[in-house]
Amino acid sequence: MTLERRTLYHFPLCPFSRKVRLFLYEKGIPFGLVHELPWQRREGVLKLNPIGDLPILVEPDGSVITQHNAICEYLNELTPVNNLLGDTPKWRAEIRRITGWFDSSFYMDVFKPLVGERVVKALRTGLMPNSMMIRAARDNLKSYLKYIEWMAAHRPYLGGKSLSMADLAVAAHLSVLDYLGEISWENYPEMKLWYSKIKSRPAFSSLLQDKIAGIMPSEMYTNLDF
Repeated sequence: MTLERRTLYHFPLCPFSRKVRLFLYEKGIPFGLVHELPWQRREGVLKLNPIGDLPILVEPDGSVITQHNAICEYLNELTPVNNLLGDTPKWRAEIRRITGWFDSSFYMDVFKPLVGERVVKALRTGLMPNSMMIRAARDNLKSYLKYIEWMAAHRPYLGGKSLSMADLAVAAHLSVLDYLGEISWENYPEMKLWYSKIKSRPAFSSLLQDKIAGIMPSEMYTNLDF
């Protein structure tokens, strides 16, 4: 594997970008970041990915890899050390199930309406958020957090016996909600212990430095002893 730096086009509060960033850090792969506003769909971004979705990984040789899970699977094969996709077929299936569940169902039920109204709308249009959409997303959030609480109580890590893409995917989503102060951690003690373990990893430190102009992080966001 070459040690030349890769470039990741990302938006700091995009959970898929965050998952790939965590993956890169956990793999020890050098990379640089290019901050993008996904709704601007810059010509330079569209040349790399005509769909315009973030994140986008540009390899040292100029080749482009898109779609967050495809990027993670690629990186896992590229760097076999520190396997983040599991050692057995059943373990890999469970890791992919949890990752897919969060990246699809949680994203649509909770993340997209909540962050879309509180962050994207504010940055993109300056309009007031839709309180009904936010309320519905917060109600949906509770059921997901209860299930994470159950998993955290029964497993060392969400996907099984060791850190995996499932932990990184879930932590990537929750970290943005934590930035916005949307999670009452005291109501979910097992989940809090799990998240504290992930949040304390060196790979997470870069995420804790993220700031969005006009949207300040919650007081607990950077606190490792929250």
